[in-house]
Amino acid sequence: MWYKPSHWALEPAASSLAPPGKERWSNKDMDPVPPHLRTWSTRNYVAYWISDATNTAVWELASSMLAVGLSWRQALPAIAVGHVIIAIVTVLNGTIGARLHIAFPVINRSSFGFWFSYFSVVSRVILAMFWYGIQTYTGSECVYQMLKAIWPGTARIPNHLPEGANITTVGMMTYFLYWLFQFPFMLVSPQKIRHLFMFKAFIVPCAWLAILIWAMVKAPPSVSLQPKHAEISGSALSWAWLSALNSALGIYATLAVNVSDFTRYATTVQAQYVQLFIIPTVFTLIGFVGIAVTSAGEVLYGETLWDPLKLIDRWDNRAAAFFAAFSFFVATLGTNISANSLSAANDMTVLFPRYINIRRGQIICAILGGWALCPWEILATAPGFLTFMNGYTVFLGPFAGIMVTDYWFVHKCKVDLRAMYDPHGRYRYWNGINWRAVVALLCAVPPSFPGLIYSVNASIYPGNVSHVFDIAWLYGFFTASTVYWTFSKVFPPLETFVDDDHENLEVTSATASLDLKNGTGDEKVAVSSVNHV
Repeated sequence: MWYKPSHWALEPAASSLAPPGKERWSNKDMDPVPPHLRTWSTRNYVAYWISDATNTAVWELASSMLAVGLSWRQALPAIAVGHVIIAIVTVLNGTIGARLHIAFPVINRSSFGFWFSYFSVVSRVILAMFWYGIQTYTGSECVYQMLKAIWPGTARIPNHLPEGANITTVGMMTYFLYWLFQFPFMLVSPQKIRHLFMFKAFIVPCAWLAILIWAMVKAPPSVSLQPKHAEISGSALSWAWLSALNSALGIYATLAVNVSDFTRYATTVQAQYVQLFIIPTVFTLIGFVGIAVTSAGEVLYGETLWDPLKLIDRWDNRAAAFFAAFSFFVATLGTNISANSLSAANDMTVLFPRYINIRRGQIICAILGGWALCPWEILATAPGFLTFMNGYTVFLGPFAGIMVTDYWFVHKCKVDLRAMYDPHGRYRYWNGINWRAVVALLCAVPPSFPGLIYSVNASIYPGNVSHVFDIAWLYGFFTASTVYWTFSKVFPPLETFVDDDHENLEVTSATASLDLKNGTGDEKVAVSSVNHV
């Protein structure tokens, strides 16, 4: 019967790497990607990052730096340096996925331990669902601007919902329309969703370039940008710049951790190396667009409009307003899928591999994140909660640091792929917990808590210790890396080390069946130290 759990159980794939009789620890979407499904080339990663960079959060990032007293000439270097660092970490973690062709939640088991890895997985599922709903609400505002551009009467639709609903009738209508349009993309496989990123990478930059040209024509840079000088100096300026750098690091710190969810589909390991160049380049350019257009809006309308949709709302040209809003519509769609729904789905496949694959996980995210969490309530009544969710970056730096250190410096790229699917394998550590990772997190995360609390509630001032939160990602990354490496050297996890002559695992068929072989090759997923291309 349909209501019985057994009805929804997935058939164990022939490729399952789980031990015999324990197929519930894996499913087709968790297994290494077979050669015929490795479809992401260099241009797809270029399109992917152009797609992710073109969203309202990045647009507003640089502009918000001006609000804390930085000049635009100080804000842009903070963005550039931050994304150079993120690009390096992204490629280091992305290479793991490109070599092994497995997702972040599986890779995580080798560094955190089979059971402790669930800490990062569960927390990321919850966070991704919240942001899915919030991004969907942002998309609904794009729909509103598009409808208002076509039918100006949209702005005059009477509200029949009570004030306590925190959303209007037209707001609920546009939210439902955006959610409904977005939903079919939840059914598209990760191999094919790259076409959406290619489309977005062409449409959105063209539209934003047009908006930039409009801004420079209406308010030349000599008028809009020149007055933007730093309003602070001394130590206040230094901490403001470091805080801006931390904001730049944090905006896509999640993908620096779980980028293997996408690099696992790389045609070759080298295909994802382009991220080193494209990430800092495109994010810095988008940051400049945000500053230039926001500054022009301040000259034209007499107020600072950080939100580009509020700027569009001021336009009289309905055609321009429609196409500009459409570009943000597409931008939000691509970002919500890449950063939220796919991430949540990959994690849910690990939490419930017997019942959830990537498609089912995305559907669950769309329903729970889109409706059960009521994002309009969060945005209207819980700004402190949003600040707290942004503070999740205090964990992301340490997560990234531990993963990079474990794979590249502790295990020196020698890992046992099959053991990542066995709760009693070599990555069991102590009762499924790598205590070295726990100690590293305890050293790296708590020092940022006073500043996080202060950011949520300004009435609680902990003193200068709050500045640690201003550099939370950098502090967390390097502290966790150092502590983890030190304890791994003093107390080496000998049971997890793999010999050079360890067998290799090859994905050989269209059904992703797995055979054990010796030797190396382009189509082999390394179990040990072989660096495949």
